[in-house]
Amino acid sequence: MTTAPAPLLVVGDALLDHDVHGRVDRLAPDAPVPVVSGPRRTSRPGGAALAACLAAADGRPVTLVTALGDDPASAALRDLLDGRVGLVELPLTDALSSKTRVLVDGRPLLRLDDGDGRAREATEAARRAIAEAGAVLVADYGRDTATVLRDDLAAAAARVPLTWDPHPRGGAPVAGVRLATPSAAEAHALARRAADAEPQPDHDLHSAAQDADRLVHAWRAASVAVTLGGRGALLSHGGTPLLVPSPVTADGDACGAGDRFAATAAGCLADGDLVETAVRQAVHAATRYVAEGGVRSDAVDTAPAGPRPADREPTGDAVRTAARVRAAGGTVVAAGGCFDLLHAGHVALLQAARRTGDCLIVCVNSDASVRRRKGSGRPLVPQADRIRVLRALECVDAVGVFDEDTPERLLAELRPHIWAKGGDYALTRLPEAALVESWGGQVVLFPYLDGRSTTGIAERAALTPGRAGR
Repeated sequence: MTTAPAPLLVVGDALLDHDVHGRVDRLAPDAPVPVVSGPRRTSRPGGAALAACLAAADGRPVTLVTALGDDPASAALRDLLDGRVGLVELPLTDALSSKTRVLVDGRPLLRLDDGDGRAREATEAARRAIAEAGAVLVADYGRDTATVLRDDLAAAAARVPLTWDPHPRGGAPVAGVRLATPSAAEAHALARRAADAEPQPDHDLHSAAQDADRLVHAWRAASVAVTLGGRGALLSHGGTPLLVPSPVTADGDACGAGDRFAATAAGCLADGDLVETAVRQAVHAATRYVAEGGVRSDAVDTAPAGPRPADREPTGDAVRTAARVRAAGGTVVAAGGCFDLLHAGHVALLQAARRTGDCLIVCVNSDASVRRRKGSGRPLVPQADRIRVLRALECVDAVGVFDEDTPERLLAELRPHIWAKGGDYALTRLPEAALVESWGGQVVLFPYLDGRSTTGIAERAALTPGRAGR
């Protein structure tokens, strides 16, 4: 039986990031520089702290090992992380590094970097956290957290799945990492460094494949996934690579997409997935992340008042996804059901529903809810497995769970613009219809494929003679 998402330990350099959003209508009278008016400021975790928050948003327990100090930036970051991830702190040599982006019409105009704090030394608490971890993500931003814990990380790589997101100013991953996740530019620079050669200006697919192959051997890594921006990722175990394309073209702020990729891949490996599956899921997650606004619309932009139980459940991700898409002016679509044995009728409905909006959230009956509706012999497939299968569908952006007989409570949190149902409900007034219409939403029926049903599949399977021993 599939359990809840596995815990993940994130080790790396945390940053504090700020964005200043404004508009430019004129140049300054004393110099030919743009004047940014009406600035609006936001703050968020950055670096390894962003990766940890993104992994926690997937519903898994996350602990972050990072260096923090007594400076105001470190205090602000602690507040932003409170209730989201566990913290194991290393001593910091100076003020925490922070970066401030000035954006106009969503595009960066200028970036300011402050602070040069670095991890000073390892602690017993950090070493113990690594020794006890079931899976590790190293988010290296070149500020020595991975360096002071290198021996402990090397021991972990021999024992558990370890994902390493490298940085040009950091050290090479330890030998035996399950997956390294450099960008194309990083992979090229790191591969040329490993070969003691000068970097070349162009990074085409052939070059990325060569770089990945070199890094697999130079780092003694099990695999390297070179992220290619909007084109997806190139996965290499050494030799012929596997291209994992993006499902769609996503235009938007790509800041943080690498952290989203690494956090998703590390989480999948923690759950026991194959590397190929982890990379495919990571490509899809990073694409959705950029399409939904990236760091600018992420829920970690402001400090929470306290722990929210939904953050540890799939429903928390569904609610945040709906909020991000709505804030960006998109259309939120929701569909619901037991989805006990996922069949072609389900898939056709979900694919059609996704095409009507900018995200699709599936509302799933819990095991207890299914038993009340279908009888003691159902569900055939437990809740955790049903969620995992639905999340694997390209057309599904998030999954929420409801324990009641009908999904009104969950719908009230999601407030979808469209509530999608199969055409077999055409002559039925849905109990949730009035609720959806109360905020201006619309119930939409989609054609249902005849002859497809969970009950029918289960009955046919029960009648099929066993073939064991034949």
